[in-house]
Amino acid sequence: MTHIWKHRLFWPLAALITLIVVNSVARPRFLSITMRDGQLYGALIDILRGSAPLMLVALGMTIVIATRGIDLSVGAIMAVSGAVALTVIDGSNDPSNLGTVLVAIAVAVLVALVLGVWNGFLVAVLGIQPIIATLVLMLAGRGVALLITGGFITTVNSDPFSYIASGYLTVLPFAFFISVAAIVALGVVERRTALGVLTEAVGINPEASRLAGVRSRGIVWGAYMLSGVLAGVAGIIYASNIKAADANATGLFIELYAILAVVLGGTSLAGGKFSIAGTVIGVLIIQTLDSTILFLGVPSAQSPVFFALVVVLVVVVQSPRMRRVIGSMTRRRSRPEPDPDPERDRERTGVAA
Repeated sequence: MTHIWKHRLFWPLAALITLIVVNSVARPRFLSITMRDGQLYGALIDILRGSAPLMLVALGMTIVIATRGIDLSVGAIMAVSGAVALTVIDGSNDPSNLGTVLVAIAVAVLVALVLGVWNGFLVAVLGIQPIIATLVLMLAGRGVALLITGGFITTVNSDPFSYIASGYLTVLPFAFFISVAAIVALGVVERRTALGVLTEAVGINPEASRLAGVRSRGIVWGAYMLSGVLAGVAGIIYASNIKAADANATGLFIELYAILAVVLGGTSLAGGKFSIAGTVIGVLIIQTLDSTILFLGVPSAQSPVFFALVVVLVVVVQSPRMRRVIGSMTRRRSRPEPDPDPERDRERTGVAA
């Protein structure tokens, strides 16, 4: 039993289950899912749909952090990606044409890839500290997005583009399937091939991995490229949801939420060991908590404080010292009590008086 709570996913899962239970008690309809026109609706479905952009960004952030890096530019990349996609669609003769939307998505993802290549070049080749290298694009990226949109909020009316965030594939939201595809693909590549082991080796000790023949520069570079691409797709989903490209609001603070989701999932900021499943749980914790804040009617000006208090509580419970305290309490309770009757104790053990 004791090995269960020592598992790295135990406390994130416990936090998520606690949030679900609290929501279920506060509003019994939280767990209810209804079927309308062959599509599922409900609070849980909204959480799955709304978590897609953060899920993509957090997955990329997980691999970057595993290499001892950090990517503060993901929000800006989202803004640039959304601006590129909306500009291409808005400038076409037929915004509702599926081919136009696919071209816009391809161009936006390609631009996001280029930005990821730039971040990787600064970190892996030039050796600039990741927090500084990505801070450059974090500050300049939104300016680039404003230049693309001409300083205005670009809006479009395109059904194929709106389908990305609000459409359904069979009975579930299409955005949910995008995040699931990213989770499965990343899980297969990082956990079913040697790449995951090499990524952890680079994060644990870059110099030792280099001396062992690991191409650490390429792995670090690839991590930032992946982060850029996933952030670009997240920006497309966000722009599809609001049907506009808002350079100032798109992806605002999402880099902080992504880092928080990665940490809540058990991945260390020191690099090395990482958990994709933990990141998924961390994202669901944040999204469920956000839904809880909205339900409780917490004013928008006070919601960050409420969010911070809950997150502090979750982080404290997951801290190594708290785990040791809980472990010692569990061992103390499981230890058998001494028998107060020595005669009965000797009879049980077969020792003569």
